[in-house]
Amino acid sequence: MRKPRNAVVAADKLEQIEPSDTLLPVAIVQELNRYIVGQKDAKKMVAIALRNRWRRQHVPEEIRDEIAPKNIIMIGPTGIGKTEIARRLAKLAQAPFLKVEASKYTEVGYVGRDVESIVRDIVEISVKMVREEEEDNLLPKAEELTEERLLDLLLPIKKKPANNKPPETEQKMLEIVEDAKSTREKFRAMLRDGKFDNRYVEMDIQYMPMPVIEVFSGMGSDEMEFNLREMFETMLPKKTKKKKIKIMEARELIIQQELEKLVDMDKVVRTAIKKVEESGIVFVDEIDKIASKESGYGPDVSREGVQRDLLPLIEGTTVMTKYGMVRTDHMLFIAAGAFHVSKPSDLIPELQGRFPIRVELEPLTKEDFIRILTEPDNALTKQYIEMMKTENVELVYTKDAIEKIAEIASISNDRLENIGARRLHTVMERLLEDISFDTSKYKDSKFVIDEKYVGEKLNPILKNEDLSKYIL
Repeated sequence: MRKPRNAVVAADKLEQIEPSDTLLPVAIVQELNRYIVGQKDAKKMVAIALRNRWRRQHVPEEIRDEIAPKNIIMIGPTGIGKTEIARRLAKLAQAPFLKVEASKYTEVGYVGRDVESIVRDIVEISVKMVREEEEDNLLPKAEELTEERLLDLLLPIKKKPANNKPPETEQKMLEIVEDAKSTREKFRAMLRDGKFDNRYVEMDIQYMPMPVIEVFSGMGSDEMEFNLREMFETMLPKKTKKKKIKIMEARELIIQQELEKLVDMDKVVRTAIKKVEESGIVFVDEIDKIASKESGYGPDVSREGVQRDLLPLIEGTTVMTKYGMVRTDHMLFIAAGAFHVSKPSDLIPELQGRFPIRVELEPLTKEDFIRILTEPDNALTKQYIEMMKTENVELVYTKDAIEKIAEIASISNDRLENIGARRLHTVMERLLEDISFDTSKYKDSKFVIDEKYVGEKLNPILKNEDLSKYIL
């Protein structure tokens, strides 16, 4: 039986969650602590912002529209957890969430994507999310209908004889019908047990011959091509062809067909737009890449143009999408940037004012690296242990080895470019290079990584600064 895709609380049920439940800021921070080390202030601000979404939904209606989201800007070097906080927040939010990079967008009139595509993208995400929730709710009904259609394929219904038959034939027909019902129930039990999964049946498969579409346009060409394809889908009739497939494959196809019939797309679109407007969250990464000092020429003109285009979106405007008009007044925007070259004050003043909450993230130290390697549920050391288990190699790290790895990563960040926790990926790959390359030597055995082994593998590279620039 097909399992529902969403095993978490649906977004439209957030209002039913009590304050003592998972949306409490303390609980959100605790969940983030499972995957992200340090950055207490950033976690705290994000948790409060997420909780305020819930609070706003519960205030009296006359004041609800007056409560504007408090947008956040996170400042700090690369590799310290800004993007990871956003990723984990997406799972906790149970609301439409979109992560974008500011450097991907250009000012209106230039070649590239305009900022309004952010709203179009998050609406698409919301429609997909709501549709999947609706499909999960309707799945039991779709499975019932699918079972009947599969039985019809296994037991084709025979045509009734002409009505001019003698009466005794009618009696015989009743017996045949009763026998057919009994046979159908037997087949139903066998179908549920999976005994027919590998049997082939012939069924009609729908397909649509799509013309090749090439759009020679620099501005929004991806969206234009998508819209043209959708237009052809509605204009061109769908064709069917007979194909022999296994029951297990036919089941998935029929379930999808039944779900398409059962799902009310008008209701899905209405709910999706409401979710975007009331609880949508946009994470704008690399915002420092569009910040620049005043200049009247060169790429800075386009950068400032992107800021000006972002301003009404963050302040609150109405954007036209293929699903209808969408307001951005109550969408939450979280921006992040390293600001190595530029400063937050290099953003245009109006945009700075739209991000009232600023959080500065701290660079990672050796102690932070030790915690990153040991504490999170998705720690790198745990990942490599599990990967080596697939080759029947038991990988064991000693405490002093972990400290040595953290020390080398910290020294490398000080000497070279500071890339934060991403340095650990480089160090770990280099450390385990020989083991990963030839696991047959260590099969069915325990391999202990201690301080001595770490020193032998990494110290020579660390001492040679020219070499470490290219390897670490």
